[in-house]
Amino acid sequence: MVSLTELSSTLGPHLASVPGRRLTPRQLTGVHVSELEDPTPYLEGGELLLTTGMPLGGTAAATGEYVARLRDKGIPALGIGLGPWLEQVPEYLTSACSEAGIDLLTVPDGVPFQNVSRAFWGLSVKSSQAGLMGSLGTQTSLAQAAMRPDATSAVVRGLAQALGGWAAYLPAGPDTATWWPQSAEAYLPQLRTETLRLNRTGTHTAATFEIHGHAVVEYSIVATGRIQGFLAVGPGRTLTAADRQVILTVCTLLALKAKQREVLAGATSALGSAVAKLVLHGHTEAARILAEDLGLQDLPRRVRVLALSVRPGDDADVLVRAAGSLCPGPDLPALGHQLTSCVLRHEEEAALYLVLPEETAPQDQDSAAGSLPENHPSLAGALSEPVSLGEVAGVMPALRRALRQAPAGSLVGTGGPHNQQARDWIDVLARYRRADLVSTVAEYLRHRGHWENASRSLGVHRNSLRHRIGIAGSLLGVDLDDPDVFAPLWMELRHYERAAGGS
Repeated sequence: MVSLTELSSTLGPHLASVPGRRLTPRQLTGVHVSELEDPTPYLEGGELLLTTGMPLGGTAAATGEYVARLRDKGIPALGIGLGPWLEQVPEYLTSACSEAGIDLLTVPDGVPFQNVSRAFWGLSVKSSQAGLMGSLGTQTSLAQAAMRPDATSAVVRGLAQALGGWAAYLPAGPDTATWWPQSAEAYLPQLRTETLRLNRTGTHTAATFEIHGHAVVEYSIVATGRIQGFLAVGPGRTLTAADRQVILTVCTLLALKAKQREVLAGATSALGSAVAKLVLHGHTEAARILAEDLGLQDLPRRVRVLALSVRPGDDADVLVRAAGSLCPGPDLPALGHQLTSCVLRHEEEAALYLVLPEETAPQDQDSAAGSLPENHPSLAGALSEPVSLGEVAGVMPALRRALRQAPAGSLVGTGGPHNQQARDWIDVLARYRRADLVSTVAEYLRHRGHWENASRSLGVHRNSLRHRIGIAGSLLGVDLDDPDVFAPLWMELRHYERAAGGS
């Protein structure tokens, strides 16, 4: 835009302030010439109005009414063309403009008003070109910032600096907000409130509201048909067309980054599911090799397996975030914030399984507050005891059974030491003196019925192992390969071993 002082400086004596008055650097929207007594119906506000003085009426009263109409319309400056009507500016006009806050200028006799208009539009074109070049330069810098590892932070910071205000990006999910400068953190509570409202209404456009008396514009960041987050801007000044173009560029860059993250998350989820499936089905070494080849996180040595109930149409990410609201049973740890970052997930048979590290850090207040965007009253969960990766497959039957029996809204364990029948079976095995049937059955179950692996672990011949397992089955009167037998028996054997000083 063109300022009044810039236009006057360009025209020099051909557009000068009246003596004793200093011009203000107001921005002009245009130059308008009129000799009407009331030109305001043809004005939009913000123009420099040029007149020969004919509409002033020649009296202080008429002049005051004329100037008042201009003030009410938002006209910042009045230019008087000296000549036949007015040889000099009357004092009552100077006083009226001063009281109305309107700049008063003069155009010398013989200088066409058209010269003023041409000068204004010439400066306007230069200003637009400069703004365009500046905007292009800013957009180039922002595009380069989007290539950095900290792309979101860099883009938000670049936008705030370009606008001379502040900017913040609030993801629609549980991810952390990004803002610049640091003082903008004070706006986050109200921004989150407004963002939740916009997210619930599914607004895919911009919204304007006030925070601490300052105007804020918030834009939805949409990718793959869903709102990924919101960009809030507090420019502290009127936005120009170039500013809005820069903001739209940032919205596009953030949408592209959100799309990239979504694609990457999808690929990581698929790879993590493959590794988790191998672990759950007992192929531990294959899982380790695959995780290493895919560049996934190192698999923990000891884990807990979390099972969540899944109904048709459930979103896995929403279930994981909502799992933090489950009420844990006695002796069960509260679920930690690792849930949302866990990539070792696999869904099968109406259950979502997460392979978690043995020690899960408790949720902090902020993460807990942002982790439950939706309520799932029908959700239930079951959590296994800590086991080694190689023992995961052995606890799966008990985990499935516990999940089927878990009340909605609760997190249950896998039964553990409370299965009296399994404890009675162990007592029967322990009373047999000709061979250590407790250790034999424990290794057999630990290796999920693989004769070679179990016999190697026990240091006995495979035929000897078969003979001992036959004896154990006969003494107990059960089939050790029956899931309803080996699941509770395995859990009780683990407690028995610990009590005896084993692992």
